[in-house]
Amino acid sequence: MLKKVITWAIVIFIVYYLATDPNGAAGFLKSALHGLQDAGNSMSKFVNKL
Repeated sequence: MLKKVITWAIVIFIVYYLATDPNGAAGFLKSALHGLQDAGNSMSKFVNKL
């Protein structure tokens, strides 16, 4: 039950954040995706070196 409440609280917070500060949310998403891209590139380089 607690896990469900926490999940809904996170979803509501994200929706509220997107509605009140779309520029900040876009910047956060861009940074997160850039981080994932860097991690993927690093993993690719590691596998290629093997």
